[in-house]
Amino acid sequence: MISAPETFDAVVVGGGPAGATAATGLARSGRSVLLLDRDGRIKPCGGAIPPRLIRDFGIPDSLLVARVKSARVVSPSSREVDMPIDGGFVGMVDRDVFDEWLRARAASAGAERRSGTFVGLSRTADGTAEVHYRPRAAARGAAPVRVRARAVIGADGANSAVARQALPGAARVPHVFAYHEIVRSPPEGAAGFEGARCDVIYRGSLSPDFYSWIFPHGETTSVGTGSAHKGFSLRGAVASLRESTGLAGVETLRCEGAPIPLRPRRVWDNGRDVLLAGDAAGVVAPASGEGIYYAMVGGSLAAEAVEALLETGDCRALATARRRFMKTHGKVFWILGIMQRFWYANDRRRERFVSICADPDVQQLTWQAYMNKELVRARPAAHARIFFKDLGHLLGLVSP
Repeated sequence: MISAPETFDAVVVGGGPAGATAATGLARSGRSVLLLDRDGRIKPCGGAIPPRLIRDFGIPDSLLVARVKSARVVSPSSREVDMPIDGGFVGMVDRDVFDEWLRARAASAGAERRSGTFVGLSRTADGTAEVHYRPRAAARGAAPVRVRARAVIGADGANSAVARQALPGAARVPHVFAYHEIVRSPPEGAAGFEGARCDVIYRGSLSPDFYSWIFPHGETTSVGTGSAHKGFSLRGAVASLRESTGLAGVETLRCEGAPIPLRPRRVWDNGRDVLLAGDAAGVVAPASGEGIYYAMVGGSLAAEAVEALLETGDCRALATARRRFMKTHGKVFWILGIMQRFWYANDRRRERFVSICADPDVQQLTWQAYMNKELVRARPAAHARIFFKDLGHLLGLVSP
């Protein structure tokens, strides 16, 4: 006699920050949760997390491998502008350790963890969703395992297989492909390296439409770049960056690449029982490429929306996740999208953009917005000064 598949209140596909956060939230609400993730994959990521994330999601200091106190932006002509963080810091995490800690927290909250690869979705005779997955240790040719789910959260990355199957009408979101190399950090001061400073390089030869970076992680450093241009050599660009910054000779520990979405999807749910979160929903900030905070916020909102669905049976609850996210963060994403399309278009504009970054008002408002994850409205005079300075740059009235 064949036994019926297990049934869970929710199956979360993907154990990154979004999926792990969603699983934790639902498990803490007393729901039966399966967290399905592929072992061994580390997403390429600069690893920066703002104080708001540390506070809101209870991240322990032990996960911070570095505390960045300033950023240095570098123009195409090699002009360097330092942007110190006045009285604060940006935490840096290693994604392999950070993500695993989040998954372990979900398990300690009551979620069941399994290692496997999502294969597909199907429906039972009564319409219940079935998730098919292949366990990591499955024998070659073995049939996928099936589990039933009252709700499914797809947190399986920018090229989400859950989205492709459950939301067939959802257009594929444009993305940047990011690539980085984790290297052994050089000694402090060697070749200008500082372990408490992030370097952001705006140069068309290193990225024709995004930026390149050097982000310190304590004993290691992330050196990377990104681009949406097909055929652009990301590996070649990183090699050039390492050569020009004195990092060519340091030990390379690993190399990673992955797509990063450029804007939120217009639809996150199927109107029935499937909801997207994290990169699968497209919640990576344009211009900066920041995704960890927004992924965890999206995962939390997904958990609350699914909890409402399970509690009331009203499928409309799923749509509240996107609506609430965009109400809080949509304006920031819109502004950053405009910035990326305009200022990253060519080296002449990048040069002016770096020049703008030297302005004290710009620096202060930028850091306040980043650290607290909200637009700063308390200083109208500063906003007015920035507006007129930006206008001068746009009209070419100010020298880069």
